[in-house]
Amino acid sequence: MRERIVMLDCARGMAILGILLMNITAFGLPKAAYLNPAFMGAPSVADAWSWALMDLVAQVKFLTLFALLFGAGLQMLLPRGGRWIRSRLLWLMAIGLIHGIFFWDGDILFDYGLIGLVCLGVIQRAQEPRRLIHTGIALYIIGLGILLLMQWLLASGSPGRFWSPSVADRIYEYYWQTTGGPEAWRMRLELLRSGFLSLAAQYGWLLGGAMFIGAGLMRSGWLAGARPAAHYRKMAAILIPLGLILNLPGIVVQWRTGWDYRWCAFALQIPRELGAPFQALGYVALCYGFWPALAPLRITRYISNVGRMALSNYLLQTLICTLLFNQLGLFMAYDRTTLLWFVPLIWLANILFSSLWLRVFRQGPMEWVWRRLTALTAGGV
Repeated sequence: MRERIVMLDCARGMAILGILLMNITAFGLPKAAYLNPAFMGAPSVADAWSWALMDLVAQVKFLTLFALLFGAGLQMLLPRGGRWIRSRLLWLMAIGLIHGIFFWDGDILFDYGLIGLVCLGVIQRAQEPRRLIHTGIALYIIGLGILLLMQWLLASGSPGRFWSPSVADRIYEYYWQTTGGPEAWRMRLELLRSGFLSLAAQYGWLLGGAMFIGAGLMRSGWLAGARPAAHYRKMAAILIPLGLILNLPGIVVQWRTGWDYRWCAFALQIPRELGAPFQALGYVALCYGFWPALAPLRITRYISNVGRMALSNYLLQTLICTLLFNQLGLFMAYDRTTLLWFVPLIWLANILFSSLWLRVFRQGPMEWVWRRLTALTAGGV
């Protein structure tokens, strides 16, 4: 059983490290750059290829992987009881609010805590793993369908500053990002409100669907590593190419249309979202399938340590990146391609921090705080 927990920690560590491949753009460039490499006009060839590569291997994939593992975690916590889990999720939302308002506007903790609360009752009452998986697939399909509806309703409108910001928009974003203080808090609160609307309207369906699928796969034993290694290798050989094949046409058409808002903001996001669960599960299967060879490696232990301290490492990435880009004024100083060079250095910080901390303590600092807060309001430890 211990080995299976390490496998999950390794998968969680992969998710936390992989998320930074996309978040680095959100830290270093205006929000519009996250999905639109042409937010300031035609991108350089290097930036276009960087966008395409990251879209193919990372964009949404690691967020989906983290959502799958979050759902698996909810399943594993069921013996704790509903009150304890609800308290834990409410505190995660509180941490997310503080993070999202006072530190960085790209917070996901609030979203995960809220959708986890919504999903918890169904996970508790579901009798069979298959029901959870089917429910998750249905919700995910609804989320994709809403994207199509948004294409019909909104694509003919103005792109707005979150897709094509004006010069004034970019100057203002640079100002509040680098100045901080009440103006930045006000803007992050506004972004949090718009993010909540997006969560309720569309993204929450995808997130909840992924959580249900993860809970069902954990209950069935698949995410616990209960299948033979050969099974996981076979699944990786199927799922990863399938995800790539589904995603690739969307990348090609977005590039050929010049990232035109009419098509790229909604409809052409669907291929990526459709392929992401297959690819995310394929990454897990690849790890599990070669686990006998990977387990003795030092790098595997390092990544597993990052996964054991997932919350602390996610927040550490924010502290490092906001120091670099906001406090030291590097925001908008580098293009998309150059920003990727920061990623290995931040990964190294995550790995060193986790390895050194876990030599002395059993869990990460924020994990300890989260656990103590939960115990304070729900009882237990």
